[in-house]
Amino acid sequence: MVRVKYGQGRVGRSAVAALAVMLVLSLALAAGAQNPPAQPPAAQQPQQQQQSPEAGGPAGDVGPIAVPKKKEEPPPPKPAPKKVEGMPDYTVRVDVPVVNVDVTVTTKDGHFIPGLGKGNFRIYEDGVPQTVTSFQQSEAPITAVLLVEFAANNYNFVYDMLNSSYIFASQLKPKDWVAVVSYDMKPSILVDFTQDKSAIYGALNSMRVPMFSETNMFDALWDTLDRMDRIEGHKYIILVSTGVDTFSKKNLDQVLKKIQATRDVTIYTISTGVLLRLIVEPQMSGETNLTFLQADNQMQTFARMTGGMSFQPRFEAELPEIFRSINGIIRNQYTLSYQSTNPKQDGSYRKIKVELVDGVNGGPIQIRDQKGKAVKYNVIARDGYRAKQAVE
Repeated sequence: MVRVKYGQGRVGRSAVAALAVMLVLSLALAAGAQNPPAQPPAAQQPQQQQQSPEAGGPAGDVGPIAVPKKKEEPPPPKPAPKKVEGMPDYTVRVDVPVVNVDVTVTTKDGHFIPGLGKGNFRIYEDGVPQTVTSFQQSEAPITAVLLVEFAANNYNFVYDMLNSSYIFASQLKPKDWVAVVSYDMKPSILVDFTQDKSAIYGALNSMRVPMFSETNMFDALWDTLDRMDRIEGHKYIILVSTGVDTFSKKNLDQVLKKIQATRDVTIYTISTGVLLRLIVEPQMSGETNLTFLQADNQMQTFARMTGGMSFQPRFEAELPEIFRSINGIIRNQYTLSYQSTNPKQDGSYRKIKVELVDGVNGGPIQIRDQKGKAVKYNVIARDGYRAKQAVE
């Protein structure tokens, strides 16, 4: 111990205090050197973080510096097109049109030729070959409208019409759907689609005394096509008429466009009063004769455009055979389908051509009867269709 005497030298109290502090510090350092402080327990030691190289950032004297790795951000979204006020939203979809074609193959006498296969048919659309995707031949019920001219023009015309209508009705089958529509100034639905044959006979029996002499065939055919366009499946129109139009609001060009735009409808035409016309033709004026010639041409055009047939019976005895032929044809048609190679929805009219070929080598086909004799045949199909119109 160091003892300091106040009486020795001229040392003040402040100097003594400073000396005492120095002595205390010296003693503390000496004690620390002999007894180093104990290490804290392992649980109390802060754990050193092990940083992987993927942590990013430079490495220092104390280890790698943890810097969060930069995330890969998705590309910024493309700006949406400016929406014009008042313009509706549209979804664009491209549909490859499927075209159904009913084809009838008959002998020169109008008898149906069965037994043909998918490979016997070749279809062209606007001259481009098409691939037949589906093919079938079956006897099925029909959906038909009997559209008849009932006007006070000539008794012979009415008589021929009624005979034709009764014979057509007599050959119907229980599952057929038929409506009867008559026209003079305007069309009149005598009976809507029914499978009741007695209702059809009742409608025909109601046509006794015609009231008007106008025969507005274009308006009646337009109205019938418009109604049938809402019915699913294939439909038929049996048009029994002189073919003369006198007072329609629609004209021939409009009706032809309507026929082109109406899908799955086949028209068969039966001309009335042909024998009377032949008898009185020498006394007809040139204008009257031209009118009937034009009427015949119109009836034939309606049938040809839709894949039907046109008949001009002269005698009453011809009617049963004609309607047997029609019934046999419309119940036994070949139905072909193809996906058009022209996907444009431009509302254009596409021409269709159907040919018969040998299914083996693709050459001309030879059809023979039971006696081995070559038979001339007719291939009957609609001459085209109108494509859908895209939304503008």
